[in-house]
Amino acid sequence: MSIRNNEDRLGAKIPDESPPIPQVEQQTPQTPPPQTPSATFSFATPTEVVELPSGGKYYPEGHPLRGVDTIEIKHMTAKEEDILTSRSLLKKGVAIDRLLQNIIVDKRINPDDLLVGDKNAILIATRIAGYGSDYETRVSCPACMESTKNSFYLNRLQPSNIEIERFEGAVTRKGENFLIVLPKTGVQVEVRLLYGRDEKFLAEAMKMKRKNNLPDSTLTDQFRMFIASVNGHDDRQSINMFIDSMPASDSRFLRSVYEKVVPNIDMKQNFICINCGHEGDMEVPLSADFFWPK
Repeated sequence: MSIRNNEDRLGAKIPDESPPIPQVEQQTPQTPPPQTPSATFSFATPTEVVELPSGGKYYPEGHPLRGVDTIEIKHMTAKEEDILTSRSLLKKGVAIDRLLQNIIVDKRINPDDLLVGDKNAILIATRIAGYGSDYETRVSCPACMESTKNSFYLNRLQPSNIEIERFEGAVTRKGENFLIVLPKTGVQVEVRLLYGRDEKFLAEAMKMKRKNNLPDSTLTDQFRMFIASVNGHDDRQSINMFIDSMPASDSRFLRSVYEKVVPNIDMKQNFICINCGHEGDMEVPLSADFFWPK
């Protein structure tokens, strides 16, 4: 029987003994605060550790890389690509240095204060991370002089091994420098390792000579840059006089030994000419295709 029928029949209401329905307070929904772009997107640029050919052994006291055998770098981003394609930076010749400033994690390190071999290792690692290890560029065959496209594989490049012992006493260490005894004259030449700033100076000097139609003196300019003393004499006059009178055989020996004792990346890879079949080692050229692949 329904409650409604009882009320009609008895003429009275049946009290409702059910518990009262609790009243729920109506709450206005809260609008979430707007998210900033940094809260919505959080991308960490990948980094990697690069082995330094120098092992940190040839930096002076107080240098951030003294005794340090690796360096941490960030991978290139679109921001770094803007640097590499900036006409103003390219015209000034500072695009690569600006790139290095951006990707080196430790901001105490100035690219100008990097040893050339360590700088090369960082650039190669950066190029591999940004565009891959396959590097295709045009080269000239040393036999037939024909220009052809050739592929180099940057991931196969390794730090060169410094083997002072192989020179049978002709080479010894002197702090961060090396002492080299020349075979013909018997002169003891002290040589130092070149830094990024030295490389820039030589490039600028070459540019100025070409601009002013002056004779090219790349070889002797390099000697003047890395020879620190001759038979203990470290004044520029003695060094310059010796360079100008050094026999060709000693000059060739000095260049060969210096190339072998300087910590660097071994840039040679096998090359086979598709035109004449010539085969041999070729230095990987750091041409425009290196950081600007097509």
